[in-house]
Amino acid sequence: MIDSYPSRILMLGATGTAGQATVAALIAAGHDVVCLVRNATRAQSTLPKEVHLVETDTADLEAFQQSVRRIQADALVSCLASRTGAPEDAWAVDFTLHAVALQAAKLVGLKHVVLMSAICVQRPRLAFQLAKRAFEAELIGSGVTYSIVRPTALFKSLSGQIERVRTGRSFTLFGDGMGTACKPISDRDLGRYMAGCLADKSRWNKILPIGGPGPAITPREQGDVLFELLGLPPKFTHMPIWAMSGIVATLSAMGKVSKAMDAKAEFARIGQYYATESMLVWDDDAQRYSADSTPSTGSETLFDHYRDLIETGRKVDLREHAVF
Repeated sequence: MIDSYPSRILMLGATGTAGQATVAALIAAGHDVVCLVRNATRAQSTLPKEVHLVETDTADLEAFQQSVRRIQADALVSCLASRTGAPEDAWAVDFTLHAVALQAAKLVGLKHVVLMSAICVQRPRLAFQLAKRAFEAELIGSGVTYSIVRPTALFKSLSGQIERVRTGRSFTLFGDGMGTACKPISDRDLGRYMAGCLADKSRWNKILPIGGPGPAITPREQGDVLFELLGLPPKFTHMPIWAMSGIVATLSAMGKVSKAMDAKAEFARIGQYYATESMLVWDDDAQRYSADSTPSTGSETLFDHYRDLIETGRKVDLREHAVF
């Protein structure tokens, strides 16, 4: 645990949208933030001037470990995650890089780790979920004070269809669009929550599922509001759930003889997972997802986000979320 403020914070995953918001919140709280990045020049264009940038080669684990040890941070905050979710990438980033950073930081007196995980690791079936769960277990058993934050859906992951609807195309739903739900959280609200874990003792040595404000929202409700905000009549395309299963089965069979097809199969499995599972807390006793059991934080809603994008014409850099 951290005994004094401001503290020296080692930040991983600083250049992603959640990472940028967390860095801003850490700086606002008065911390000295050191960001470990792959490309310092590129990072300078997205991060505040107050941060210290340390460039490292994440493919060279020994160099990465040495960089962590030289920083000598009081706490480690991580929003680092694999970009694709493919098995090799997931285990390299979601598990190995984090494990190496934890080990190195412990050697120089690390007191606290705040980790951004994901709500979907509650019921893991995918490589990236298993890798995240493996590091969660490593962290819990490390003896270091931890705060494992499991956010629900982020706004970016639910923004992939705005442009297609804006240009007159339909909003795609899996099934009737009412079978799953989430409580989306903004990057800013998540960043403030992550930074707050360092000082709030009620968040120490806990797994912390967290969503945004308001009720849980289904994909159908997301589409309805998007059409309303754009002033367009609702137009939906329904993809049967069984069709997703067929795609996964076909690509999985092809993946037995082709590494490229195996990667596509995993990507299809990720899509199928999000099409059929809610991003809410799982109630093991009732064997269902529970919106009431999913804590809320912050003030920004998904529909505020949609309204801002529509009014300003701003576009979201979807990256790995583009397909959704």
